[in-house]
Amino acid sequence: MNAVSVIEILERQPLRRFHFILLTLTCLVYGFTAMNVMLIAVALRPIAQEWELDPTAAGVLGSYGYVGMFIGALSSGFIADRIGRKYTMMIMLFLGSLFTGLCGVAPNYEVMAAFRFIAGIGLGGTLPLPGVYMSEYPPARYRGRFVGVVETSWVYGAILSVFFGYILIPKYGWRAAFNAAYLPLILIPLLAVYLPESLRFLEKRGEVEVIKGIFTRYGLVEDVEKLEIRPTPPKKLGLRKLFTGNYLRRTLILWMLWAALVYTYHGIFIWLPYIYSTRLGFTIVKSLFWVLVITLVQVPGYYSAALLLDKVGRKGILAVYLVVAGVASLLLSTTRDINLILLYSGVISFFNLGAWAGLYTYTPELYPTELRGTGSGAAASIGRLAGIAAPSVTGYLFAVSGGELFYAFLVFALVHLVAGFVVASFGEETKGRTLEEIAR
Repeated sequence: MNAVSVIEILERQPLRRFHFILLTLTCLVYGFTAMNVMLIAVALRPIAQEWELDPTAAGVLGSYGYVGMFIGALSSGFIADRIGRKYTMMIMLFLGSLFTGLCGVAPNYEVMAAFRFIAGIGLGGTLPLPGVYMSEYPPARYRGRFVGVVETSWVYGAILSVFFGYILIPKYGWRAAFNAAYLPLILIPLLAVYLPESLRFLEKRGEVEVIKGIFTRYGLVEDVEKLEIRPTPPKKLGLRKLFTGNYLRRTLILWMLWAALVYTYHGIFIWLPYIYSTRLGFTIVKSLFWVLVITLVQVPGYYSAALLLDKVGRKGILAVYLVVAGVASLLLSTTRDINLILLYSGVISFFNLGAWAGLYTYTPELYPTELRGTGSGAAASIGRLAGIAAPSVTGYLFAVSGGELFYAFLVFALVHLVAGFVVASFGEETKGRTLEEIAR
């Protein structure tokens, strides 16, 4: 048999049960991590009431988690490019789950802030990895759909966070809701047993026998002993590579997109239960019910984008969905009608989350294997900087405007619209191209 590269073998593969096992595991990791990120949203209002926090202080409490997420996102990509995607994912998942759960026993604001910070390192470190991992296994013709479906798992995690809040908080208090954070720990042994390391990562390290073992275990290649694998020599790419040649424009666009989507999503949805209970006068139960309804709208938003990514392209989906979410934010900022606020909230939910499906597919595609984890992690970490600001800035804007929505949602509108214009004007299309073609 002629010498072949791992990339050639992967690109020739039909869709197999193997691919769907990986898809299921990465979806579970991403969905449960999303649940842990969003648990603070359902608990923020009762925490603020118990500890007598004003909107600014409550927003700062939310921001502590995003400080940790910035550090986690930046470090996990670097670690994943050195020890592998699989083990980095397991470490970060453990850290994020354990300390999010411990938030339920925090005796005061200061301890809660510390737990939120440490949990954020694990949560921020986990989030870029399922998409990076999943981008490296399916053939190019299916990659957009697979990575997009991983990203759609966010909505189920967000729904779980609201569900646990809706069921537990009215009866047992906000502390009980954080017990749900321990659920993702059951995934760690499953990842250890069933998730192989990235073949592209192993090829760069020259781990030919390990690669053959994976081919044999999952039935990807017949007569694996006759297979002569030709490892692709690794390139030495440091962090500076993100800012050279074609990568500079890609990096700047990704950083802008991540900052825009993290700021808008977390600025809006961390505060949505608070908005509904204070601005619309809903009880905590009614507020969480409507947040659950609005969150459910994310499901068709995600899937509409994920299923169109390989047909329309990443650039077009991102631009259209961002602009529509921006227009809806602008309309929401100018109305006092309860029904219209709920309607525009649903439109934002649909299109903002659809844009996320495009972004998580787009990000790992724009960097080569040696730089994919680092580049994706760096972009996600820039997003987390925006996440640090989002809860605090939004809380401040509510406080100085006497609880009015105009200024906060005007900012959300402008951020969406500018991001949509930039990606439409300067973004690079990756639809239908192999990762190696894009990297050249």
